Amino acid sequence: MNAQTQAILEQGGVDVNGALERFMSSEALLERFLKRFLQEESLPALKAALDVGDTEAAAGAAHSLKGTSGNLSLTVLFERTTAQLAQLRAGDLAGARQAMAGVEEAHAAAADAIRGAWGEGKIPKKKTKARVGRSP
Repeated sequence: MNAQTQAILEQGGVDVNGALERFMSSEALLERFLKRFLQEESLPALKAALDVGDTEAAAGAAHSLKGTSGNLSLTVLFERTTAQLAQLRAGDLAGARQAMAGVEEAHAAAADAIRGAWGEGKIPKKKTKARVGRSP
């Protein structure tokens, strides 16, 4: 990964070195999964659940977002969703709603960094090997 791409991602809250460790140093695999993050639906689900006061659904969505952000080493988002999930599990709906601004900010920073590093987040197609000498 070039230094410019790494700097863009790090500004968005991505622990690039930690992520590469998780992805066995495969930059292509990391890129693929970070781009998939752009299509992840946990944030809208979390917002919708908080809007209607569904603490259980909000906790489920926050847990999903926490897991995704942790696995991708989106450290700021991970920290904020971890705190918000703790509030939801404690029944603090008002606190979780207040925390939403910080979660959205961290999510937007990560998404903007991913788009800035690789464009609009189109998932690269997996290369397939041609089958030689095999009939269909």
